[in-house]
Amino acid sequence: MAKNTRQAPNDARSTAGGTGKTAHKRSADALSKYRKMRDFAATPEPGGVRPRARAARGGKSASTLSFVIQKHAARRLHYDFRLELDGTLKSWAVPKGPSLDPADKRMAVHVEDHPLDYAGFEGVIPPGHYGAGTVIVWDRGVWVPDGDADAAYRAGKLKFELRGEKLHGHWTLVRMHGSRQKEQDAWLLIKERDDAAVPASEFDVTEALPDSVLAGTARAAAAQRPRSARLLRSVPRVTRMTRATTVPRAAPAPPCLCRAAPSRPRCPWRCRRSLPRWWSARPRTSRPGATRSSSTATA
Repeated sequence: MAKNTRQAPNDARSTAGGTGKTAHKRSADALSKYRKMRDFAATPEPGGVRPRARAARGGKSASTLSFVIQKHAARRLHYDFRLELDGTLKSWAVPKGPSLDPADKRMAVHVEDHPLDYAGFEGVIPPGHYGAGTVIVWDRGVWVPDGDADAAYRAGKLKFELRGEKLHGHWTLVRMHGSRQKEQDAWLLIKERDDAAVPASEFDVTEALPDSVLAGTARAAAAQRPRSARLLRSVPRVTRMTRATTVPRAAPAPPCLCRAAPSRPRCPWRCRRSLPRWWSARPRTSRPGATRSSSTATA
């Protein structure tokens, strides 16, 4: 019994050390798929070399967990919804973006985990690489899970509160079932009924607030555009739409001079086209068919 008592502290220390190493390894393994899908020598995306493990339950408060929503203009425009959990950003691709209407159930496809430093990434992923297109930080803030976030994530139903610059209130992420789930890891992003809920017919947050929340992003992006694009952007929106949708018209046909100018000879065939100037020098009684008929009659 004494032998077992003396070994207990060593076992506890080894267990504690193993837990820390296991957490770090789990966080690193979660980013392996993320790294395999990208060439960091060509893309400006962060490599996530040092994933940060989640703090112990008695230390860091759950209210300090961050979230970010990035607007990604890839082959198809979508919104990447990311929640900090277990040292990485759990990520979902939302094709239509979040909605403040509880009646809208937006599909969210679960994708690979991203590193924590990806939350501040804005830039252009070059063509030919995974996710090629422009990425901006559409919203950011902190999220507060209802209960144990790890257990809820594994169970496939996350309830939480968002405290961002654009999104607020309570939300739910729930895993779908059926054929949709077999094809892809599909979830649903749903706004709960609270004071922050707004019907879609009254307000569309993605259309009303389309820009980045990071200061200076719009100015930096405008500086990188060609001069012609910057000049076009300075034109009022209504003018640009009118110019883009106006169909160029063909030049009008010149009026018939035989009717417009009485002094000019009238067209013998009564057409509406103008007569050449040399027509006035020809005999007015002559017509291509008349001369031939007269000569035939004389013969």
